Amino acid sequence: MNPERNHIALLAAALLAVGCSTQGRLAREIPESRRASPEVMVLEATAYCPCGDCCGWRRNWLLRPVIASGPNRGRRKAVGITATGTEARPGTVAADPRMLPFGTILYVPGYGYGRVEDTGGDIKGNRIDLFYPSHAEALDWGRHKVRCKVWRPLRR
Repeated sequence: MNPERNHIALLAAALLAVGCSTQGRLAREIPESRRASPEVMVLEATAYCPCGDCCGWRRNWLLRPVIASGPNRGRRKAVGITATGTEARPGTVAADPRMLPFGTILYVPGYGYGRVEDTGGDIKGNRIDLFYPSHAEALDWGRHKVRCKVWRPLRR
């Protein structure tokens, strides 16, 4: 047996388990009384990862991440931190908060369950951006129109 192959298999299993546990956790957070009647929306879904190409940052001369363009150009960038202050992970969704408020849980065919925790500079209207841990996975997703099940947060 090749030890490298064992390490790769173990890493793949761990990543799969983390992704599956996130999906299960989000599904369990939908109240029993609301599971049967989700709102259905057709959304344009793209994908992003924490890299500078996807999130609009670069490193300055001190090698610190800074915003690459726009009115905040050159300001420090907290890489991997969402608009709600959580760490981006599989299941994190960026959306226009006027359309899908923070805390909204979605089921996206081909992706699974996710929660709106982020916004994006180009995310307006019926668009969502799905978080992937790597740039290659984000590119593989591409751009799709998908029929999503939507559970908005309950108003208090």
